[in-house]
Amino acid sequence: MELQIALDRMSYDECFETLEEVSDHVDIIEVGTGVIKEYGLGIVRDIKDKYKDKKVLADIKICDAGRSESEVAFSYGADIITVMSFADRKTIMDCLEVASGEDREVVVDLLNHSGPKVLEMLKSIGAASVSAHIGKDQQGEAAMSEQRFAGLESSGFRIYVAGGINEDNLTDYMPLDPAVVIVGSGITKAADKKGKAARIRSLME
Repeated sequence: MELQIALDRMSYDECFETLEEVSDHVDIIEVGTGVIKEYGLGIVRDIKDKYKDKKVLADIKICDAGRSESEVAFSYGADIITVMSFADRKTIMDCLEVASGEDREVVVDLLNHSGPKVLEMLKSIGAASVSAHIGKDQQGEAAMSEQRFAGLESSGFRIYVAGGINEDNLTDYMPLDPAVVIVGSGITKAADKKGKAARIRSLME
């Protein structure tokens, strides 16, 4: 099980200051959608240049033009990109094809679009990684449950879990048997970021 730090709603400098504290305890560095919109894909390149030993995920949430958007993100050093499960089948397939040629990874984000038919379609086109994601605007009223992502835990996908995860609710996500746990503000908003990352890592282990 790997730990992914999500850098979002942060300034350029705050991203690097946070990584200075927590990088020893994380496996994947996610450059969040908001950060990319603010600073462009250049920040993905800058983070990868400094943390070459870490996988860097660009959360670009592709909805269309899968081939060109994938190619651009990978050219900036992203090891992993995201595409939305509600995107056209061809869009997702194009992302997967580009990633295969680059030896990179595509994570299909299941935000508001999951279920057996979706998983069956993704499996049929060769998707290997999916994100069981509860969005920022949902987190006040929604909770992770096996019902929300029915059938996912036995689907054979490499599962990323995301959605307001912290040390108090981490166990709620374990029934999905995740390969990757994504934590954002549960670490980035902590006074002792290094200590919090170490604590979550110990709980995962």
